[in-house]
Amino acid sequence: MRNCPIRPATKSLHRTRLLKPLTRNRACRGQALVEVALVLMTFFLLAFAIIDFSWLMFSQMNIQDAVREAGRYASTGNHIPNPAGGTYSRIQSITQILDATAIQGNVNNCAVAISSAVGGVGSAGGPGDTVTITATCSIPLLTPGLNWFPGNHKFNFTASATFVNEPFPPSETT
Repeated sequence: MRNCPIRPATKSLHRTRLLKPLTRNRACRGQALVEVALVLMTFFLLAFAIIDFSWLMFSQMNIQDAVREAGRYASTGNHIPNPAGGTYSRIQSITQILDATAIQGNVNNCAVAISSAVGGVGSAGGPGDTVTITATCSIPLLTPGLNWFPGNHKFNFTASATFVNEPFPPSETT
């Protein structure tokens, strides 16, 4: 870029003898506009990237908290009442607690797996059994300027919690 000095003030030939305002060279008139455009573009990209990173970290902590709450509920052996009548199964009850605890929209991007040490995948286990709840999530990035980077533009993470079931009547394991 060119160095565009400011012309020194000169005395006016008018009767008031006021000084003329400072002026720039004609060849340098668009320089400030170009500089502002370059700086603002970088500033907004960094600002949106910080917001995006904060949102992704918030989502990860929110899902981890929801998985932990669902694990606490799973260890009790309880069932949630079904509004249509009866009760949900333990797996459905645990999933309902996870959905209710997480902030809306975060669980929609997650695959939830519940497994026990004795019953395997898809089982909430019996009394004294070890239960693991895992949520594998893929959250899309919010920053529009980062879409030109290679990759799938999603933040992938896994949150899991492992609990030992409390003693409860074995008839409630389903």
